[in-house]
Amino acid sequence: MSAVLIIAEAGVNHDGEFDRALALVDAAARAGADIVKFQAFRGRDLVAGGAPTAAYQREKTGHDEQRAMLERLELSLDQLAGIAKHCRARDMEFLCTAFDSTMIAALTDMGMRRIKVASGELDNLPALAHVAASGLPVLLSTGMATLEEVRLAVETLRQGGAGDITLLHCTSLYPAPMESVNLRAMQTLRQHFNLPVGYSDHSLGDHVAVAAVALGASVIEKHLTLDHALAGPDHAASLNPDEFAAMSARLRATEVALGDGVKAPSPAELEVAEVARKSWHAATDLAAGALLAAGDVCLKRPATGLSAAQSPIGHRLKIARAADEPIREVDIMAVERSR
Repeated sequence: MSAVLIIAEAGVNHDGEFDRALALVDAAARAGADIVKFQAFRGRDLVAGGAPTAAYQREKTGHDEQRAMLERLELSLDQLAGIAKHCRARDMEFLCTAFDSTMIAALTDMGMRRIKVASGELDNLPALAHVAASGLPVLLSTGMATLEEVRLAVETLRQGGAGDITLLHCTSLYPAPMESVNLRAMQTLRQHFNLPVGYSDHSLGDHVAVAAVALGASVIEKHLTLDHALAGPDHAASLNPDEFAAMSARLRATEVALGDGVKAPSPAELEVAEVARKSWHAATDLAAGALLAAGDVCLKRPATGLSAAQSPIGHRLKIARAADEPIREVDIMAVERSR
């Protein structure tokens, strides 16, 4: 089984500060993430003037206008290049959601090896065609989408030449209440599209992410913050570095626990089986040559004698056995058959 890919979603939790973005890379590396992801956008190009913020954004930032909030959170391409360089120094994969598909080429030049499509861009078919043309693997978030919308997005990516697509189940609420998570939809995506699936987690805590891995997620994306108390829109629904590290450890333990699916005792269990299982033992002192009857033998621990699944009754003993001694297969003669 391939390892689960853990993405630390730094997103806009740098609050527009380059040094804080670098600190998020460091925190992601220490917390066991494989990838740290940022967001590339220009507020003026992304949002029309006067567009409102979402309720959770207004509550956390005090901004009523979406463009004004996003312009404060922008990182320039030069800054993103600096972040990508810092990722390489920390042996971290750099990833950046491009809300403007014209930025993809620049981000690829920085070393970006895959493309993340945000849930809000799933129905942006022109952008998906641009994404597909890059030839890079695609992580497609599916928050707010119907199955038909996902189908159209996948079809557009495939027609554009995308051959490596992973679908991320997602609930686009921050934080996502438990009743909105619907993890079984992740399995529906896998069954319907025959594609790898993962989970972009906006719920509080990490137990839903752990459950997603148990249900077959190959990618987990989770927001990372340096401090829940910071004023940006996503800090409250993120994990701090210690929490993220704990989640990473639980995800790794879960994937190990899943195993290979073969039902067989582990090597360590074989030793336990000898102690915990029963085998045939002498119920009383038995002489060599004795024909074993039901009262002569009994099933007791340990399993050092003949297996409980095989009966020695009706066989003759080759050697004497004292009470409680195991009766082994080599201790009995084959049953004589009448001619």
